[in-house]
Amino acid sequence: MMSTPAPYSVPRPIAPSPAAPTADPLTHVELTWIEKRIENWIRFGRPVHAQTLDRSRRIVSFAPGAIFALVRWAANDFGTVVSRIDIVRAVAPGEAYQTLPFVRPGGEILLRADGWPKVEKVLQHMDAVDALGIHGADVAPDHWRHVHNRLAAGHALRTYTVERHQAWLKRRECEQ
Repeated sequence: MMSTPAPYSVPRPIAPSPAAPTADPLTHVELTWIEKRIENWIRFGRPVHAQTLDRSRRIVSFAPGAIFALVRWAANDFGTVVSRIDIVRAVAPGEAYQTLPFVRPGGEILLRADGWPKVEKVLQHMDAVDALGIHGADVAPDHWRHVHNRLAAGHALRTYTVERHQAWLKRRECEQ
């Protein structure tokens, strides 16, 4: 007697298991400084922890919700190969995030600028905000998104004013 073959069954895809929540709620940023080769630094932000790894590397950590600016520059024997600035909001465990080099686990990217001309415009804009006496980490996140979008479209950036900042502080106060 012939046995009948078992009916063909379609293997079910294995669903990836959700990432287990980590006990560490901080966002860690690795900073490297090798003169005239790699220069990663924080332009603004309020780290809650810093750890020196060696003479050229350290790790700074930010609490969930903190906003910071990471500048990355690298060169080789022929000149600059990377000029970039990212303004990032540190995320809480379980929140969605975007990955970035040197940032663990990642963050919400509010602004990304590549190439020296755009990076320079962002740095000048940050200097103007500093001149108002406002720390870059306290600026409304929507303003950094605005700066990103205006840069991407090739339009002039709107200045951040004390009045806009006061409105942001009131809005944030109402949300709490």
